[in-house]
Amino acid sequence: MPESSIIKYLVNLKFNIEGVVEKADVIGAIFGQTEGLFGPELNLNELQKNWKIGRIEINLDSRNDRTIGEVLIPSSTDITTVALLAAAVESVDKVGPCTARFQLAGIEDVRASKRRLISDRAKEILKVWSSRATSEGEELIREVTESAKPGKIASYGPEGLPAGPGVFNAETVILVEGRADVLNLLRAGVDNSLAVEGAKIPDSVIKLAKERNLIAFLDGDRGGDLIQKELQQVARVSKVFRAPQGKEVEDLTPVELLDILQGKREERRGERREERREERREEQPAPAPRPVAPKPTVKLPEKLGTKLKEVFPDLKDSLEAYILDGELSVLGHIPVSELATSLEGFKGAKHVVFDGIVTQRLVDAASKSGISTIIGYKVSDAIKKSDSMTIESFASVGLT
Repeated sequence: MPESSIIKYLVNLKFNIEGVVEKADVIGAIFGQTEGLFGPELNLNELQKNWKIGRIEINLDSRNDRTIGEVLIPSSTDITTVALLAAAVESVDKVGPCTARFQLAGIEDVRASKRRLISDRAKEILKVWSSRATSEGEELIREVTESAKPGKIASYGPEGLPAGPGVFNAETVILVEGRADVLNLLRAGVDNSLAVEGAKIPDSVIKLAKERNLIAFLDGDRGGDLIQKELQQVARVSKVFRAPQGKEVEDLTPVELLDILQGKREERRGERREERREERREEQPAPAPRPVAPKPTVKLPEKLGTKLKEVFPDLKDSLEAYILDGELSVLGHIPVSELATSLEGFKGAKHVVFDGIVTQRLVDAASKSGISTIIGYKVSDAIKKSDSMTIESFASVGLT
């Protein structure tokens, strides 16, 4: 009997017999009446011995002195031999003493059915695979997208200080001024920063300095100066980086941030300084005369004059202002553009020194706020002098 895996065709014949017969009678009639019709090569017995056809199945039902049913012949031969076998079985006209009629119902190509099953299964496999591949692809895209996003800001210590997620395990921690600085460093891929949130250094940072290596990355303004001085007094910091003068860490681009942290900015500065030295040596210019400090035309109280000399280096070319009280303590350090509108907010203010032009608008605002001294880069010719207020320029008080 041929294995089911090599069956090519299945022949189905219907029969109608006038009388009651058994399966054995039908089989005997088929084998007996087809034997020798086409020679031994098409003999059913020989074909079964050679595994060309399988076991012939007979299904029948007898009623009212009549038997009907079907014959199923599995075959592994070619379609021509199958057609001859079907025609030979159709020629059987007697089963025992009973008249019989056999009629071909169909020849099923088993391989076609198998191909359909394989095709349907392949479609299921492809559908499952496509779904899985799509899911994996979406997952990869999500992972890559997430890796490109800045990490989430964490909270450090009992003070809840803004920090990058890497600060908990990093050997080196970068101290910055505020939350916006931490976020900007995260955008540049730096996740080990911690914000001190003000000039007063939190206890968590002081404790951390005893356990980790700390470096500071501060704004290039007065606030950065104050935090740097405070850090030097309460915590051990191995290195201090500063944003360019007048800039804040939160405003720097990722390239600028990384250049400063990696020391490239200082290297480029050094290279430019060296290039300028070489150019000066080659050109050998005549030595320039030393600038002569202007002689003061107005003498200020000694303590006030001393305080002005102290703050002047920070004010020069800064477009900023210092507001001092009667004891010459600094009440505020603000941009010149905000000076006229902000004076009223400084209680006890008595002296204003700023890198800008003294205008009538500023004088009026200072008068309302009880200011007794205004010293600017230059004094406008249009202002009205007041006996109750000293109004002078840097040059008139001897500042360079």
